[in-house]
Amino acid sequence: MTRTLSMHRALRVTLLAAAVTTLGALTAHTPAAMAAAAQSSAAIAWQEASGDADIDRAFQQAASEKKPVLLYWGAKWCPPCNQLKATLFNRADFIEQSRAFVAVHIDGDNPGAQRLGARFKVRGYPTMILFNNQRQELTRLPGEADAAQVLQVLQLGLAGGRPVKAVLADAQAGRKLSASEWKLLGFYGWDTDEQQLVPASQRPALLARLAQASQGVDEDTSTRLWLKALASAGEGGQPPKADAALRSRINQVLADPAAARVQVDVLANSADDIAVALAPTAGADRQALVARLDSALKRFQADATLSRADRLQALLARVELARLDQPKAELHPKLDPALLAEVKATAARTDQEATDGYERQAVITSAAHVLGRAGLWADSDALLKASLAKSHSPYYLMSYLGGNARKQGRTEEALRWYEEAFNRSEGPATRLQWGSNYLSALVELTPQDSARIEKAASQLLAEAEKDKGAFYERSARSLQKVGSQLTAWNAKGQHDASLKRLRTQLDGVCAKQSEASDKAVCEGLLKKG
Repeated sequence: MTRTLSMHRALRVTLLAAAVTTLGALTAHTPAAMAAAAQSSAAIAWQEASGDADIDRAFQQAASEKKPVLLYWGAKWCPPCNQLKATLFNRADFIEQSRAFVAVHIDGDNPGAQRLGARFKVRGYPTMILFNNQRQELTRLPGEADAAQVLQVLQLGLAGGRPVKAVLADAQAGRKLSASEWKLLGFYGWDTDEQQLVPASQRPALLARLAQASQGVDEDTSTRLWLKALASAGEGGQPPKADAALRSRINQVLADPAAARVQVDVLANSADDIAVALAPTAGADRQALVARLDSALKRFQADATLSRADRLQALLARVELARLDQPKAELHPKLDPALLAEVKATAARTDQEATDGYERQAVITSAAHVLGRAGLWADSDALLKASLAKSHSPYYLMSYLGGNARKQGRTEEALRWYEEAFNRSEGPATRLQWGSNYLSALVELTPQDSARIEKAASQLLAEAEKDKGAFYERSARSLQKVGSQLTAWNAKGQHDASLKRLRTQLDGVCAKQSEASDKAVCEGLLKKG
């Protein structure tokens, strides 16, 4: 799963629920073992797509076979994508269900992938979209939900055949919906919607209206919509009014293990946002609510039917709740010693038990994140460093090490990690993203080092020149980030010479763009103010 989100929010999305198959500690990270692990995913007849022609062939097949199309957009390094491989794509029931649709995979680093991202309005990894064979989008699957629930939503989409946009329009018009249609709205991938159904700022109000309208039809879905409305308020917009009825509903869910288990992904991913939305000010009411949330999260941690990832997410949510009334950027929060001990023990157990290569890519940085949020920075660094040799995408972990050092003021160490992460990164879109992160760190941490900054920027422009998808979607945003930071860096004209050389190089890149849209994005990167 985790898209243009903060690291904390992105990590939330990585943690999916399901039992994980392990390969054995002695062989899990050998090439042969990784190939064996990939075979389970390969049992799904994925068709690789790098351009419009590949997509057209998939839809032509779908039309001839009267099947829908499932499009999965991901990347090798992406933790939630690896979690899908470890928890959903290897399930026998999902593999069997895949016979009913044409499965299309877009790797974000494939040639043309970013152009396809622009076509289908996808930005974040992973995104899963179900289409009918007439190319209408039916729904976006919720990558953060329990794997069994994702499968159920997929089945609902396959059976219903109505685009979610039409279902939503009927709901807003007050027309009657079936329980299945309400469930489709409740489990819609709002986090990967890219504001197609509703602007992000209006999402909490829309979800609250849907929650109200679905009451009496499907109470689990109604509760889910209320929780999603409360949770989405943390990303912009006004939360629904926390009246006595809503507080009572949420309290009843938290007190009921079975009811809370149905909502595990929302509660574990967004406990702190829900707490703030229901109890906006610190005090006795918030403390009581936090205690109830913490009790539910403890049950999730002890629930053997949940994946290691979801249990870890529940622990992270408890840490965030414990930090709620402390400064957000506090490096050494005051936490209960018992909670700190639990964080350390869980991280150590995760490192020991997570032997599947896909799962490790998904959960190790999450465990390191929990350690950092608990103020256990040395433990976080040690876990990441020990995992570098076991990761198929170590540059992702290196970036996290850079972030740890950056937060603690260790400037040179942070820059070394960011630079090494960039140097080790693979794939055109990934390299532009990692390179923009490196440049961002240089500009922030060593703005006086003009030569180093110019060299990094020049390398990124050279790589963009060779990448035909550089001016689309994620790659375009990476380059736009570079452009805006270089412009700010030279706000007073103190680096005019560097910017002049970079603009000259960029002019050469832009001149080679044959499409007007590419040229426009290119020419806008380093415009003079």
